[in-house]
Amino acid sequence: MRYHNITKADMLNGEGLRVVLWTSGCDHHCPACQNALTWDENDGLLLDDDAIQEIYHELEQSWCNGLTLSGGDPLFLKNRKTIRDLVLNVKMRYPKKTIWVYTGYTWEELMSQMENDSNLKEILEHINVLLEGKFVLKLKEEKLKYVGSANQRIIDVEKTLQKENGEIVLYIDNSSIAHQLKKESITC
Repeated sequence: MRYHNITKADMLNGEGLRVVLWTSGCDHHCPACQNALTWDENDGLLLDDDAIQEIYHELEQSWCNGLTLSGGDPLFLKNRKTIRDLVLNVKMRYPKKTIWVYTGYTWEELMSQMENDSNLKEILEHINVLLEGKFVLKLKEEKLKYVGSANQRIIDVEKTLQKENGEIVLYIDNSSIAHQLKKESITC
């Protein structure tokens, strides 16, 4: 798997200060994507042991709240085995650190894929927060927390997986912010 960057002490892509791995590879190709450079799975640097050690070094810092995987799309099909290995190792080495994952897939799409993808199943079982859904330009809203468009959800993965009825538990509910902003635009 290839990646474009490792960001340190990032406060824009999850709660607290985080280390962010920007993966290569994405099939969604959302119009106006802020990371279109990362779509090509063959672009960027090889995620080798030095890069993984760099991530571990940041996670060892007391100020670091956890790891965020972004891109591209960390859940791009060809990334899943490497992402699974990374997620499992991070959870084993740093059990108190959180793992947030951005993806263009919706929760429902991932649930249907998970039946035939053991790598995806293990990823979802070991991450804390999933920021899901394609970026939709006409729903773009800069005041939303951690996502770019109002259709995207921030899911508490552990609590959602515990629900037997398939109910999605949001980690952060941006819908009230989006509703208020829509209401304000109508009155202006």
